[in-house]
Amino acid sequence: MDLRFVSPQLRRLDECRSELLACALAEDERPPRGVAGLVDWRLGGRLSRLLASGFVSGAAGEQLLVPCRPKLPFDKVLLVGVGPRGSFDERACERALGQLLATLSGLRTRSAVVELPGRHFDGVGAPRAAELLLGLAGEDEAHDVWTLVEPGDAQRAVQSEVLRDRRRRSG
Repeated sequence: MDLRFVSPQLRRLDECRSELLACALAEDERPPRGVAGLVDWRLGGRLSRLLASGFVSGAAGEQLLVPCRPKLPFDKVLLVGVGPRGSFDERACERALGQLLATLSGLRTRSAVVELPGRHFDGVGAPRAAELLLGLAGEDEAHDVWTLVEPGDAQRAVQSEVLRDRRRRSG
């Protein structure tokens, strides 16, 4: 898996070329925050309306594909429910990542822009979230390129974790 990075800003996301954007949706965040909040704003409150109607809740394990062209450069957004922020921990992150990997494999999505579950509210630190991701993805060739949505300081921390992981695997 090749990891790239983009800052969590709409203008930066607009520069990404990928068929899918995946982001987390917490059960107790109204309006949505993080990348889901950016998507909601760009889609004129569409996610907020889905939340208000009860169609989606952000419960752990919940997933929803939302078409988003022409408002965003992606064909679709995958919303991944992570449950309440207060109960989100490494175990919840690992479950959400496993589900995300399986869903992207099922969709045959080889490249995606991804906000790692729980990162927008710092439920799990960037290096640990990357370590969990790399451990779950392993050498699976179903995922070519993921562009992770992280601010600059977290990008550097994740890059360090990726280098450590490569050294562990090669030695």
